[in-house]
Amino acid sequence: MKIRSKLAWTYIILLVIGIITISTYSILTIRSYLLDEGIDQFEKDALSMGLATGSFREDDQFEPKIVELAELSNYEVAVYDRSGRRFLTHPDEAFDDVARALDNEMLAELEKRDGEPIIQNTESSPKLIAYVDLGDSDNSAQYLRISQDKSQYYVAVASIRHIIYAGMFFSIAAVIVVSFLFARYIAAPILHLNAAALDIARGNLDRKINLKRNDEFGTLADSLNHMARTLRADNEKLKRLNMKQSQFFADITHEVRNPLHTISGALEMLELENLSPDKKKQYMVTAQKQIKRVARLFEDIKTLQRYDFDESFIDRKEFDLNNLVKEVEHAYQPIAHKKGLELDTTNTFSCIVDADPDKMEQVLDNLVSNGIKYTQTGKVEISFERMGETVEVSVRDTGTGIGREHLDRLFDRFYRTDKARSRDKGGTGLGLSVVKGILNAHQTDIKVESEIGEGSRFYFNLPILN
Repeated sequence: MKIRSKLAWTYIILLVIGIITISTYSILTIRSYLLDEGIDQFEKDALSMGLATGSFREDDQFEPKIVELAELSNYEVAVYDRSGRRFLTHPDEAFDDVARALDNEMLAELEKRDGEPIIQNTESSPKLIAYVDLGDSDNSAQYLRISQDKSQYYVAVASIRHIIYAGMFFSIAAVIVVSFLFARYIAAPILHLNAAALDIARGNLDRKINLKRNDEFGTLADSLNHMARTLRADNEKLKRLNMKQSQFFADITHEVRNPLHTISGALEMLELENLSPDKKKQYMVTAQKQIKRVARLFEDIKTLQRYDFDESFIDRKEFDLNNLVKEVEHAYQPIAHKKGLELDTTNTFSCIVDADPDKMEQVLDNLVSNGIKYTQTGKVEISFERMGETVEVSVRDTGTGIGREHLDRLFDRFYRTDKARSRDKGGTGLGLSVVKGILNAHQTDIKVESEIGEGSRFYFNLPILN
């Protein structure tokens, strides 16, 4: 059974039970009220008829007056003398042996009362009976008995009952219609949300649920829309990651294949019998150079993998950043001098920072080696600038510069602005990615400013402790 039908039948059953209960209670209440009112009126009529009967003179008109009084009041009437003998009844068939036995009992009880009438009303008796002591009457009558069927008091109840039943059945019909409409109204957003959820589950993450309600259904719709947006963003991220992963494997395959081909070619040449010693030495150097290149490539990949998965990737210590710069200067000064470049560190100063010194040395190695590699004339400069509680470390060169279209992807793994020329220079394509990974692990970021023909500036910030 669908939820709409369950809701409808639940409302119908509950409301029908409520309507029947209220209707039954109303009928019983009205029935009891009318009977109580009828008993009060019956008692008043009994006293009035007793007074009238006691005032009649005993002559030829006595009995016709009693009959006329009974017919006008629509009561069954019996008159008794002082000995308790019934000498007048109307109508005659209304008084049987049971009534006679009851009369004797009630008349004996009536003598004990001081003019107070006796009202006989029992559940087993279909009649309401009243006995009245006439006292000192103007005739031989001493006691008056009047009775009437209780059904006379329920005539109005029957009419009201029909009205109530008609209203009850009309209400039940209205409840059935309204319940189905209300259930349909309640179930509509559920069906709408279910259809939307199935649509989202089938992959339509652009689906938006337009359910403008201020109740729980509206909240659920907002949650589903938020879930769809999150899934859409995650899906886009997964697509980008998958594309990057595919590109990564393609790039690494390409990067490894080239040096392997070179090594393979060098080994084949070394197998030649008439190869001169100079050529053998040249091919040996080439092979060793390519082996180092592959080793450096896998070392960079290992570093990036640790950055991705190892929380203890960095080991922070307090050290003087200026001493580290001097070590880098000492290592790269001969290379810069050989190329005719100036390696300038005059704009540095002593500052204690909290970072991993080995990783910071790797960062400066990559940045300085790149600066020397892509600078033909001029200089490569390492400088510091205090920025409040941090120091900005900058590596600037006067090299070829980088086009603006490359800046957004410059730190992607294996991304090259000029693939052929970069390979000729022996790079792995992972240097800047390693730099970004190390600095991200230090909760900072690497930034770049560059113009074609004017050089580049790479810079990042570290916290100062002094």
